Amino acid sequence: MKPATNRRLRQIHHYLGVFFAPAILLFAVSGALQTFRLNEAKGAPAWMDWIATVHKDQETPQPRPPRPAGERPRAPKAEPAAPKHNPFALKVFVAIMSIGLIASTLLGVAIALSIRSMRRLSLTMLVLGTLLPLALLLI
Repeated sequence: MKPATNRRLRQIHHYLGVFFAPAILLFAVSGALQTFRLNEAKGAPAWMDWIATVHKDQETPQPRPPRPAGERPRAPKAEPAAPKHNPFALKVFVAIMSIGLIASTLLGVAIALSIRSMRRLSLTMLVLGTLLPLALLLI
C-alpha cells in the first residue's frame, strides 16, 4: 500500500473512531449493566433505566399513563424459564469485554486528542458524535 493511501486510511479511522466514541461508551456501559440486569433491580438509579431504554429501544423512557379508575392491574408476566446452563462465566466475559472496550475507547480518544495537527477536527467530531445521537433521540 502506498504511504499516502495508508496515511489517508489512518486519518479516516481516526475521525470515525473519535466520532463514534461516545456511542461506543454508552453501549458498552449499558450492555454491561443489562448483562447483570442491574437496570432492572429494585431501587436502580434512573440513569440506568435511561441508558438501558436507549440501548434496547432507541428512545428515552416514557412515563406510563395512569390507569383509569376502577381498572384492575394486569396479571404479571410469567417468569422466563431458567437457563439449562450457568451463564455466569459468559456474563463475566461480557463485563470484562465491556471494560476493555471502554478503556480502549478512552485511550483512543486520548491519543486522538494528543495529535496537535488534528486536535480541532477531532474535538469537533467528538462533540458531533455526542450531540447528534442525543438530538436524534429527541426527534
